[in-house]
Amino acid sequence: MMPEPGQPAPLFTLRDGEGNTVSLADLRGRRVVLFFYPKDLTSGCTQEACDFRDRHAAFAEAGALVYGISPDSEKSHLKFTAKHELPFPLLSDPGSVVCELYGVWKQKSMYGRTYMGVERTTFLIDAEGTVAQVWGKVKVPSHASAVLTAVQGG
Repeated sequence: MMPEPGQPAPLFTLRDGEGNTVSLADLRGRRVVLFFYPKDLTSGCTQEACDFRDRHAAFAEAGALVYGISPDSEKSHLKFTAKHELPFPLLSDPGSVVCELYGVWKQKSMYGRTYMGVERTTFLIDAEGTVAQVWGKVKVPSHASAVLTAVQGG
């Protein structure tokens, strides 16, 4: 079940492409943007990550940390980060455990085939660890700008 605004953000600990551990509990006191995306180095996911990259300085200036999360491996994240010069960590959730915790692991369908995958979703978590805002079934164009506007209080 997807956490809703006003509810505590589910705690997790994951590793980034360089093997560093990131724990949501350790980020208490900071606002955090978590964008869940389906797959490294695919067109929509690349555009989304690059849109967050291009606004990274503004997110930092507004006091928010940005993290991408997908089921891809740490090695895949390292390649994706290097290729597109992403200034924020991509967290690896290989068993989709955190994706399930956040309710973004869904049955999807493409070309008549059904499969389980990540439904593109972004969460804004406040400094107290509470979900402040959720963007579900994200459409990539203008999404990072909308999240930034929310972070900036607009």
